[in-house]
Formats: sequence, structure tokens, C-alpha cells
Amino acid sequence: MEKNTPLAFDSRRRSFIKGILATGTFPFLASITPPLFAADKEQSPPKKATQKVRIAYIGIGNQGAGDIVQFEKTGLTKVVALCDTESAGTRTAGIRKRFPKVPFFQDFRQMFDKVGNQIDAVLVATPDFSHFPATILAMSLGKHVYVEKPMAHSFLQTELLIAAEKKYKVVTQMGNQGHSEANYFQFKAWTEAGVIKNITKINAHMNSIRRWHKPKFLKLKDYFNKEDIPAWLDWNAWLATALDHKFNRGYLNGEWRCWYDFGNGALGDWGAHIFDTAHEFLRLGLPTAIDAVKIEGHSPFIFPQASTLAFKFPARGPTLPPLTLTWYDGQKNIPPLPKNAVEIDVDGSIPPPGGVSSAKARGPKAPNNGKEIYSSDGITFQGGSHKSTLRILEKDKASQLTLPVVPKSPSNHYKNFLLAVLGKEKTRSPFSVAGTLCETMVLGVIAQRVNANLVFDPVKKQITNHGVANTLLNGVPPRKGWEQFYKL
Repeated sequence: MEKNTPLAFDSRRRSFIKGILATGTFPFLASITPPLFAADKEQSPPKKATQKVRIAYIGIGNQGAGDIVQFEKTGLTKVVALCDTESAGTRTAGIRKRFPKVPFFQDFRQMFDKVGNQIDAVLVATPDFSHFPATILAMSLGKHVYVEKPMAHSFLQTELLIAAEKKYKVVTQMGNQGHSEANYFQFKAWTEAGVIKNITKINAHMNSIRRWHKPKFLKLKDYFNKEDIPAWLDWNAWLATALDHKFNRGYLNGEWRCWYDFGNGALGDWGAHIFDTAHEFLRLGLPTAIDAVKIEGHSPFIFPQASTLAFKFPARGPTLPPLTLTWYDGQKNIPPLPKNAVEIDVDGSIPPPGGVSSAKARGPKAPNNGKEIYSSDGITFQGGSHKSTLRILEKDKASQLTLPVVPKSPSNHYKNFLLAVLGKEKTRSPFSVAGTLCETMVLGVIAQRVNANLVFDPVKKQITNHGVANTLLNGVPPRKGWEQFYKL
């Protein structure tokens, strides 16, 4: 889209954003007519394969930096804006140096106000709790969105993003990168060919060390003490829709993952890489119960030291029987493995968690992070995370199966998104697919937080046996000046 007419971004939109910045509140969509947003589709020129996607990057350190490198490798992007709440420091320096002439912003609202008419698509790679406001604002302005996993922090936020995808008809992709690699295409082919069938049990596990396993967290009884906010950080923009918190450097650089207020724990971080294909191709949808089988080191502030959660899924039509997916996290909380289990193929592109070495993260005897899938036919499938493929453990039964040809991926996750923006492919992890996966994980996080078994009604989308847990579906009330994002 590099040389064509910009997407519509008229004076009414500019006034809309300026209202947010000036008053901290939205005039919101009740006063903005649908034709304003339909203009994008009407005025955008036909997309050609030779065009580039004008992209803005929101969150340019850590995971965001890695995403940006992958986007740039495709040769399909033109970078028009960078945004990060940190204006200086090692986390943002690399990307800013790479694009020295690209405008930089610390607040995504200001970015859309100043250069919104130049943007076709955005990457949102901020902390989990701040995915939602940047994503839904971008969508409401007609921008295509690639957002890191999980899509959002709460069940309600995820619901709103699923609805926004339908309303604004933009291209979306959640960043569970393995969903465009070998694991995705194998699981899809094997399911369609009837190789994977009659699945009644899945064990999924993430037994690597996490940030909240550090000694300083073991006796934590409150939030961190207040520190002076550094000049290079926009703390208000960092908090976004979250509750007010006193600044402490201990929340930055990925440490936010430890806290219920900011992250989604090991489940939200890794579930989308481990059981994403099972969730999609076994059509699991939403569970009817989540049992907190084991919560070790329960805390009202941070995630448990170890947890075992059993998600109960009902039958899905006549061919998909009821299924229990049991999640294990914690360094020693290892699930029972089949006696014929093998060493799991590790996706070498996976970064080690928490800045520790990969070998230290896994430990000498712990299994690699992965899954075991059990069929009532007596067949066990074992696999890892991300792009790692499945193995059939029963050699005698495997020899009797006719395995289909598994196609190679035509594009990785990043290129798939950009080609979808250009009208050449469809994304493999749009919000319509990734949404219920994220909602399932959020239900598990709520069970961890309240340390209780939950009964869930997938139709009414309510937790029916625990009032506090049901309230947590909505997440925390947003701070003043940020509440109107929930009305987009």
C-alpha cells in the first residue's frame, strides 16, 4: 500500500483521538456514525502483491523486538511509526537505532492522532494487560492488527475483541507463531484424515522455571514499594487500562508476568503454544468446568509456584467425545508420562523463559514443555510446543495407520498476516479462532486466583458456582480516562 491513497482518516477521526488525549475520556462511538468506519473499505485501492504494508510497531522491546525482526525479513513492510512507553534504555535502543528516521511515540493514542492516516496495520507486543486498548482502538480506526498472545487480559476484553473483528472486518492475527508451522499443518491433516480421533484426554505441561519462582517472590505479601518514575518512562501509558499502581522497576522487563494484575501466568504465556492446535481442530470451544486440582503456593498477588488445572469439555457432536485437558505448571509438577514416552523434539526458535539458559530452564530430568494426547482407541500422541510435531508412541498401531501427506507451510506467521492484509491469504490465528482459546486460558487463570473449582456456562458465559470468580470475568474496572475503550 506504499504508493496508494492512505486509508480514510478524516477530521472526525482526528477529533475523536484528540478528545481522548485532551480530556482523558471518549466522545465514543455512539456519536460516530457507521459510514465513518465503512469509508476505509470504500476508499482503499485494490491490493497488489508488489505493495507493502505500512506498519506501526507498538511495543518494540523484548518480544516486540523479535517480532519486528521477523516482520522485516518478509520484505513486505514499510515502517511508519514506532511506539513504546520506554523512550530510552537497552530494551528499545536496538529497534530505534534500526529505524532512526521513523517517528517515535510513547503513547499509542498520540501515535494514531499524529500519523494514523499513514498506518495500514499494527503490531501490538506490549505486556498482556495492555494488549486490549491498543488493539481495539486500532481496529476501530480500520487498522489490521497482529497482537501477541494472549489476545487480552480478561474474558470480557477477549469477547470485545472477537466482536470487534466482526464489526470492523479487519485482518487479525494472534502471535502464537507455531500456528503457521509444521505442528499446525500436521494436526490439521491428521485430524481431517481420521488419524487423530476419539480423543478423551490431553495432558499439557510447562515445567520450566518462571520469574515468580525467584526467592524474592516466595514470601511476598504485598505489591512492591513506590520508586521514582524515571524520565524515560511514560508510566500512565504503561498502566493503560490497569488499576493504578505505584511505580517500581520490578514490574518492568517481563517481570509483569508474575502478577495477576498484569500477566496471565505460565498458562496464558504457553498454553497458546502447546495446546492451540488441539483446541482448534478438536473443536473444544469453552469448557463447562475447571477443577483446581492442585494450587501450590497460592497468593492473591502472584501466580502459584505450581498448579494443576483440569478443563472439562463436553461432547461436540456425535464424533467428538467429552474430553479432559489437564494443565500442569511448576518445576516439579510433572504429569504422569506414558511408559513409552520419548524425548520431545524441541523447537529451536523458542527463547528461554525468564532470561535463563535453555538447559537450566528445562532441568536435567524434567520433560520438555509439551503435551500427551490420548485416544480411547489406545493410541497416544506426544508432542512439544510451537512448531514441534506429534509422534505416535505405539509403533505397532502406527504401522497400521495410513498417514496423509502433510503440506508445507506457504508462509510463516508474520508473512501470513501481511499477505492477508494484501488479500493473498487468510490468517491462521484470527480472533475468531484464537478467541475461545484465550478465554479458556483466562478461565484457568481465574481458577488459580480464587483457588477453587469452577462451573462455567458456555452459553450464558458465566461462572455459576462462585460469585467472586464470575466477577473476575470482567477483569478489574479500568482507570478513569480509560474506561471508554470498553465501548468501542
